[in-house]
Amino acid sequence: MTEILLIRHGETDWNVEKRLQGHTDIDLNREGVRQVAALGRALLDEPLDAIFSSDLKRALGTAQGIAIPRGMSVQLHKDLRERCFGALEGLLHPEIHARYPDEYTAWKGRDIDARYPPGEFHAETLREFSTRAIAAIAGLANTPGYRKIAIVTHGGVLDSVYRHAKSMGYEHPRDFDVLNASINRVSWDGAHFQILKWADVAHLAHATLDESDNAA
Repeated sequence: MTEILLIRHGETDWNVEKRLQGHTDIDLNREGVRQVAALGRALLDEPLDAIFSSDLKRALGTAQGIAIPRGMSVQLHKDLRERCFGALEGLLHPEIHARYPDEYTAWKGRDIDARYPPGEFHAETLREFSTRAIAAIAGLANTPGYRKIAIVTHGGVLDSVYRHAKSMGYEHPRDFDVLNASINRVSWDGAHFQILKWADVAHLAHATLDESDNAA
């Protein structure tokens, strides 16, 4: 049995603006840096066998806030990235609706096989993304000798893990929180995830709620 501390990165300006990030490499804002410092303090005495992170700056900066005070290193894993949204990245929600109305409808409808037009990066379908994210986390949790690990990643990844653990399809609206710098405790028994504690932000004075699916 491996316990996973599944952590969403700290706040960015694009989170505040509700601008779709995806693979676009946006850094933490001032509030995000404050959140990361609080997160690092909260986890300082918690035993961890390893710390993993998406290779995007907003996740890596969050992971370093946990690792550096403990004298640990961060192991990067590209498959922990957010979903790639192609041409939709960098746009505000109303801009997506205006420029790509069909894609906007598919996005909001959680169409699992919709692929958006390419932009700087080639877009993933929701099915491709969720398969990639779940496999990455299960693979890390299966590493021999790991009893408790921290994984710093993105809102869409947290959404996928929660739905997978609850056998919840993507057609269901999100009725659970995905918070910046939150600690989400999940166990892995080699075959299944189980939610132990979700959306813990007791270490923060306040947190930013990601109200959009897979926007971080």
